Amino acid sequence: MSISFTDPTALSHEQLEEGTQFAPRFDASGLVTVVTIEASSKDVLMLAHMNAQALSLTLETGIAHYWSRSRGKIWKKGETSGELQEVVELRVDCDQDAIVLTVNQTGRGAACHTGRKSCFYRRAIVEDGAARLQDTGLPLLFDPKDVYAS
Repeated sequence: MSISFTDPTALSHEQLEEGTQFAPRFDASGLVTVVTIEASSKDVLMLAHMNAQALSLTLETGIAHYWSRSRGKIWKKGETSGELQEVVELRVDCDQDAIVLTVNQTGRGAACHTGRKSCFYRRAIVEDGAARLQDTGLPLLFDPKDVYAS
């Protein structure tokens, strides 16, 4: 089964922003931006993209699927690492061009391929007039060399 979505160009501005029809506005590459947060902590885990197929699979299965721009294919989050994301809620913004996905992070609790809970494990700081990145101290929950050794 594949879930269908309303064509956003068929809707008025009011229908798009106030109506009940789900009409994701995919960009020129056929993608919509997704911010994924953890249900229990509300921590931002990652930012990714979905195409229509990944969005449909996510809604059908209750497990997060994304579009991997680097690999050019659907990516079931956690398929290799065991760090699946069980969907709690999917929200769309006012003009339906961005999604917030609330999930229960399974496995060891790592959403990032680096083995950390979150992909946002560094902060930007300014030192001596230059911007650099500083680690926030999120611990490794798994060793990516072991998990992705294939």
